[in-house]
Amino acid sequence: MAFNTGLSGLRAASVDLDVTGNNIANASTTGFKGSKAQFGDLYASGFLSAGTNPIGDGVRVQDVKQSFGQGNISFTDNGLDMAISGDGFFILNNGGEIRYSRAGQFGIDKEGYVTNNQNMRVQGYTADDDGNLSGIRGDLQIQTDNLAPRRTTNLDTDLNLDSRQSVLETRVRDIGPLSVTSIQGNSFDVQYTDGSPDLNVAIDPAATARQAATTISDAPGLSASATTTATANGITDAFITSANTTGNFTFSLNINSAPLALDTNNITSLQDLVDSINNSSETAISASVVDDGTGTDVLRVIHNQGETLDYSFGDGTTTTNPAPVLGEVNVTADRVVAAIDDPADGAFETAFNASPIRITNEFNPLDQRTYNHATSTTVYDSLGNSHELTQFFVKNPSPGNGVGISEWSVYAQIDGEMVGGTDVTPYTARFDQDGALQSVNGDPNGEILIDDWIPKDSAGQPNGADGPPSAGEVVVTPIPEPPTTSAFVINLSGTTQYGAAFGVNDQQQNGYTTGRLSGLDVSDQGVLFARYTNGQSQALGQVALAAFNNTNGLSPVGDTSWVETFESGQPIIGAPDTGTLGAIKASSLEESNVDLSAELVNLIIAQRNYQANAKTIETSDAVTQTIINLR
Repeated sequence: MAFNTGLSGLRAASVDLDVTGNNIANASTTGFKGSKAQFGDLYASGFLSAGTNPIGDGVRVQDVKQSFGQGNISFTDNGLDMAISGDGFFILNNGGEIRYSRAGQFGIDKEGYVTNNQNMRVQGYTADDDGNLSGIRGDLQIQTDNLAPRRTTNLDTDLNLDSRQSVLETRVRDIGPLSVTSIQGNSFDVQYTDGSPDLNVAIDPAATARQAATTISDAPGLSASATTTATANGITDAFITSANTTGNFTFSLNINSAPLALDTNNITSLQDLVDSINNSSETAISASVVDDGTGTDVLRVIHNQGETLDYSFGDGTTTTNPAPVLGEVNVTADRVVAAIDDPADGAFETAFNASPIRITNEFNPLDQRTYNHATSTTVYDSLGNSHELTQFFVKNPSPGNGVGISEWSVYAQIDGEMVGGTDVTPYTARFDQDGALQSVNGDPNGEILIDDWIPKDSAGQPNGADGPPSAGEVVVTPIPEPPTTSAFVINLSGTTQYGAAFGVNDQQQNGYTTGRLSGLDVSDQGVLFARYTNGQSQALGQVALAAFNNTNGLSPVGDTSWVETFESGQPIIGAPDTGTLGAIKASSLEESNVDLSAELVNLIIAQRNYQANAKTIETSDAVTQTIINLR
């Protein structure tokens, strides 16, 4: 009996030594889980054979149990090295056989698959071409091809327009010239865009052009001037020469029947007469020699304040008295004047309605004095070529009565060419009293559709990328995928108008040029992100983890991996950092969880146990030998 007892002890101690030695051997093995031999005593007993004082029959190894406790995590310089912080195993495809491991020393094989040192492929959730993760599990593969370019279809612009800015652009109407006779006695109402009450303007029936201009200028938003031009077709060099031959040349000039003192002595030519008028004391009078349209030079007199001119001339014997010359009125109306309402539909109302709007200080992208703010960003065509988009913002006068509403004109330019039709009509952004955007051209979504852009090269020629939609084609926003034209949307919904300096808070567009793979990153959720030279990153897949109800039921198969068994149960597979699964630590490895100091102590204990059991056998042999030696 003692021999069997000692022999079982030797066997148990030997197993303990083997387990301890294996632990020590793998103290530096990544992802290794230490084991511990578990023993149980033996009793030789059966039915009705157990005594009151049974003697044990030795020891047996009940189990060699692995400890799946967390090992220390150390950092590495390999971006694909991964450690699991918490529960779970990496899922490995070993030529169709599924294995599970905690060792995260991964790399890429020649086909781009993520593998361990034994070329087992790491499994996870795959992603589509746009980087959207699916729920489909497969072998993770890193695509090393160039990232295809993506054209810009949407640009979100979040900025603040300074409400304190002044209006730079002025719009006016040039009305006239109007003969004073056509507006004498007129009475009309001036209507305003800023909510001011209508103002009645009444012109005296006997008013001169100067008086009519003064009356009109008294109305806010209207500015008038008057001139009187008298062309004396009968006064030529030939007439003056003839008059001086037959008698004396005579000339008189009256302003509103008040004679103008002129020195007519020694006037022998038309130029002498012009000089005499220009040298007079009346500074508002000017004279010149002009062609009457037939090649003959005649006298022209201008009174630049619009008074009535009355002149006469003769040869000393005969005097010519043309009718007095009345002046003309020129009127300028700024944009605050909405309309002129003359019940009789007089000449002034007719001229106002017929006059085109003239813009002074008109927007010019090359002149920063003609716009309040500007910002630029890069957009991309279908070939991945970059283009510079510039948005210009010009403050407009407030519509209505100026309370609670503000408006800005928005212009768009790509590579120096106006787009979105803003070269003809800019978009109008309207803001409420709180500085929030109400609409853009009436659209509450604040969208500007650019559907006339032709991508061009540096020489100004079309570069072969997709162009604008064909005539009559309806463009739906947001632009559906896949896009087929160069149309894109500028979204200004985040734009504000506060009393603060102009600032661009954010500009995000969804296009990019082509890019080459420049690096890989792994998130705590195990998502593999590819970084490209164009600054983009895209999810290529997500590592999957597996957990078991009975982890100790897994069967080790070498290479720091395990396989599923009946005792372990089926795996529970999911994404890292979800449920009970641990998180992924990138550029890290989980070290062996072997405590080397404890193992060395256990090695000494196992050695003593072995020696002690050997002593039991030695003692039993001595006792047996004593019996054999009896005579």
